[in-house]
Amino acid sequence: MLSVEKLRDLGPARKKEILSRSSVSFPNVLKETVQILERLRADPISEALREYGPARKNLTPSDFKVTEEEKESALKSLDPALKDALQRAAANIESFHRGILDPPLRYAASPQGTVLGKITRPIGRVGVYIPGGRAPYPSSALMNVIPAKVAGVPLIVAATPPGPDFAARPEIVAAAVIAGATDIYKLGGAWAIGAMAYGLIGVPKVDKIVGPGSSWVTAAKMAVFGEVDIDAPAGPSEGFIVSDGSAPRAFILWDFLAQLEHDPQAAAALVTTSADEALYLERAVAAMTPKLARGNIVRESLGNAALLLADDLDECFEFANLYAPEHLQISVKNASQYLDRVQSAGSIFLGHFSPIAAGDYATGPNHVLPTGGHARAFSGLSAESFQKKISFQEVSREGLELLARAVTTIATAEGLECHAKSVSVRLAKDGDE
Repeated sequence: MLSVEKLRDLGPARKKEILSRSSVSFPNVLKETVQILERLRADPISEALREYGPARKNLTPSDFKVTEEEKESALKSLDPALKDALQRAAANIESFHRGILDPPLRYAASPQGTVLGKITRPIGRVGVYIPGGRAPYPSSALMNVIPAKVAGVPLIVAATPPGPDFAARPEIVAAAVIAGATDIYKLGGAWAIGAMAYGLIGVPKVDKIVGPGSSWVTAAKMAVFGEVDIDAPAGPSEGFIVSDGSAPRAFILWDFLAQLEHDPQAAAALVTTSADEALYLERAVAAMTPKLARGNIVRESLGNAALLLADDLDECFEFANLYAPEHLQISVKNASQYLDRVQSAGSIFLGHFSPIAAGDYATGPNHVLPTGGHARAFSGLSAESFQKKISFQEVSREGLELLARAVTTIATAEGLECHAKSVSVRLAKDGDE
C-alpha cells in the first residue's frame, strides 16, 4: 500500500529500501547467471535446449538466426500507423545522435614543437539486446541500433527473446530492420548475452554489448564485462519526479503509473513540496491500479515505489541526487532554472509537457540509461558509446628538447632507465650515446 511519507522523517532502513529500489537479490541472480554462462561456453546447443525446451531437440545454430523471409514478413505485417510512428521516431533519434557525434579528427592545444589530438573510430562489432519477454519493445531496437549505425559500426548484431513458437516478435524484427541491424537472432536473457560475448550458437563474437533488460540480463552483461565492453548497468526501469504541485494532478498520476507498469521490478518515486498533491496521488494510485490493463504488474512494482513530502525544493534535489535516477522529471515552475541542481541522472525531463514517455519513444535522446543509482558514474547510451577515442602526438626535436628534462627526471625517479635513454639518445649530437 503506497502512503505519503515525510522525507525528513525517513529512518535509515526505509531510506536504504527506497534507494535500493528492486526487491530482487542481485548477488543471487549474478551467481546463477554465471552458472548459465559457464554451461553455455561448455556446450552451447545443449544449454540453449535447456532454455527452449525438449520439444525442439533438433535445433541447430542456423535456427536461431532470423531469416530474410522472416524480416520481410515482419515488415509487411506491421500496422501502418506503427510503422509510420517508428520511422518518425527513428528520424528524430538519428538526427539527435548525428548532432552530438564527435568529429573523426580533433586537435588539442599543445606546447611548442608538439602536435596533439585524437582520432575517433567506430567499434567493429556491436551486440544489441532488445527485450521482448513480457511485451514487445520495438522502441528499444531503434534506441540501440540507430546510434551504432550513426557511429559507423559495420556489424550490428541484435538478439531478442523468441516466443513459445520460437519466433521473434514481428514488431521487434521490423523495428530492428528499420533501424539498420545487420543480423537478428532469436535468443534472450543470459543466453543471448553469452552468445554475443563468446561467439556461440552461430552468433558472431562482438566487441561491445548494449541494451536494457531484466536483472538477469544486467547480471549477464556484468559477468562478461572484460571479455567485451558493455554500456552500463541498465536494469528495471525507474522514474523520479520532483514536483512543486504546480502541474495538473493527472499529469503526475499518469507519469508515476507509467514507470510502474514496465515490470514488477520497476520503481517510481515522487518527491513533492505539496501535501495536497501527495495525498491526491496516494488516493488516486490506489483507485486507478485495479482498472489498469497491467494492474497486476503495477501492484507488484508498488513495492519499489515511494511518495515523499519535502519541506522545500532544496530537500527534493538533495534526495534526487542521492537516488541518481534513470529518469528525472522536474515538474516545477521554470523547470529549466533548476537544471544546474542536478548532479546525477540518466536523462532529465524539464517542465510540465516533458513526460518521460516522450523520451522513451520519440524525442531523440536515448532511453537506454543507467539504473539502480549507477547514474552517479555512468552515462546513457549515445553514438559516442560506439566510438573509440585514440589519442595521437607528434613531437619535433625542438618539442622534445623542451620536454626532455621532465621526462628523464620522472623516468629516472621511477627506475626506468630505458625510458630516459629513449629520450636522451634522440637529443645526442650524433644520434647515438
